[in-house]
Amino acid sequence: MSAPNNVSMLTPASPPVPVPDRSVNDRPPRRTRGALSNTTIGRRPRWRTALAYTGLSVAAFVAVFPFVWAFLTSIKPYTDAFISPPVWSFTPQITAYEQLWYATEFASFGMNTIVVGVVTVIISLIVGAPAAYALSRFDSRISLWLLVLALVFRSLPRFVVVLPFYSIAQALNIYDTQLMLIIALVAVNQPFTIWLLRNFFAELPRELEEAAQIDGCSRFGAFRRVIMPLAGPGLVTAGIFTFLLAIQEYLIPVVLTQQHATTLSVFIASFGIAEDTALYQLIAAASILLALPIIALAFLAQKFLVTGLTGGAIKG
Repeated sequence: MSAPNNVSMLTPASPPVPVPDRSVNDRPPRRTRGALSNTTIGRRPRWRTALAYTGLSVAAFVAVFPFVWAFLTSIKPYTDAFISPPVWSFTPQITAYEQLWYATEFASFGMNTIVVGVVTVIISLIVGAPAAYALSRFDSRISLWLLVLALVFRSLPRFVVVLPFYSIAQALNIYDTQLMLIIALVAVNQPFTIWLLRNFFAELPRELEEAAQIDGCSRFGAFRRVIMPLAGPGLVTAGIFTFLLAIQEYLIPVVLTQQHATTLSVFIASFGIAEDTALYQLIAAASILLALPIIALAFLAQKFLVTGLTGGAIKG
C-alpha cells in the first residue's frame, strides 16, 4: 500500500558541526619581543653573515701574519731575508736554527724556562686549589675582601713588586736562581689562579661534599675525593694559563736573573740591541721555537680550555 500523497518523505537531519572552543588555554602562545625562532634565524640577511666572516678573517690574518712572517724570515737565505720588496720564491734552509742551537745557550735557557714554568704551575695549583675552594664555600665579607685584595695585588705594576723581590734575593743569597724566580712568579700569578679556580668551584653543587660527609668523609676528604676529580677541566685551564704567564714573563726574570736562571724571553730580548742584521734571523727562529710548544699545548688542551672557561657544569 503506498504512502499518502500529502505526506512528504523527510530526510534525516545532518548532525550539527561542533564549534571549536576558543578558550584562553587553546590560544597559541604570544611571541615575546626579541624571541627568535628557527625560521627567523634562517632568514638572517646574507650580508650580515658575509660581514661577520670577513671581520673574523681579517682579525685572524692580523693575528697570524707576524708569526708567518717570522717563520719565513727564519728559513730564508740571508741574502733574501731582508730584501725589499720581499722575495717569495726561495730555497728553505735551517741555518738560523742550527746556529741558534749550537752557537748559543738556547737549549740551556729553554730548559730553565720549562723547569720554572712547570714548577710554578705545580705550586700554584697546590696552594691555589684549597684557597679557591675555601673562598667559594665560605661566603662572607672576609672572603670577598680577600678576593678584592688579591685582584688589587695582581693589578699592581711589576716594578712595585719586583724591586722588593730583588732585595730579598740579594739578602738570602738566592739571586739568579730558579728558586727565587719560581717564588716570584708564584706570588705574582697566584691571585689569577685563585680567581679562576674560585669561579669554577662556586658552580659545583654543595650537596656533593655534604653527601660525602654523611658517608663519613671529612671536609678535606670530600674535597680531595669528590671535588678535585670533578674540577679537572678547571685545574687544567688554570694550569695552562699559569704556565703561559710564567714562560712569557719578561720583567721579573730580567731583574732577578743574570746568567744561570735566565729564561727564553730575556734571551730573545737580549738580541734586540744588536746592530748586526744577521742576528734578526736568530731572533725569528727563537721566537718560532718558543711559540710552537705554546700553540701545540693550546690545541691539545682546547677541550679542557673551553670546558674550564665556560663553567663547572656537571652532567647528571
